Amino acid sequence: MKIQAKVIPGHGAASGKKGDSRYPGGTIALQTPYFKKLGLDLSPYHSGTLNIDIAPYSYTINEPKHFFESVAWTTHIPPENFYFFDISLNHHGKGYQGLIYMPDPETKTEHEQALTTLELILPKIEGIQYGDSIEIDIDDQQLTLLS
Repeated sequence: MKIQAKVIPGHGAASGKKGDSRYPGGTIALQTPYFKKLGLDLSPYHSGTLNIDIAPYSYTINEPKHFFESVAWTTHIPPENFYFFDISLNHHGKGYQGLIYMPDPETKTEHEQALTTLELILPKIEGIQYGDSIEIDIDDQQLTLLS
């Protein structure tokens, strides 16, 4: 399903921009080795997330591309579950392939997200800014958008 979305600021935890001393370099950099051991290599992507607002849509999980249960990637919070879904993004006529990164809301203890916010893991996109309109294409067999 293709929809328009808007780039929005995130919490800064994934990329390390928040400067949280518990997660030097950001949570994605710390989680990446754990995901690789579980079969998901994030090395082709930027070590952070691009947050987008999909309002007026929300979503329901169907069949994720990857689901990892009880990943103990840090001693600062309890183990978390993680979902990953395929996504395509178009920005200024250029296409990018990546993943929707979704810590399970039932196991995530910090940095809650609205049901209209998705966090994307993508290659670095030069020139993208908060407020930019983008087009995304989500595999509705993995994640269904609800209006």
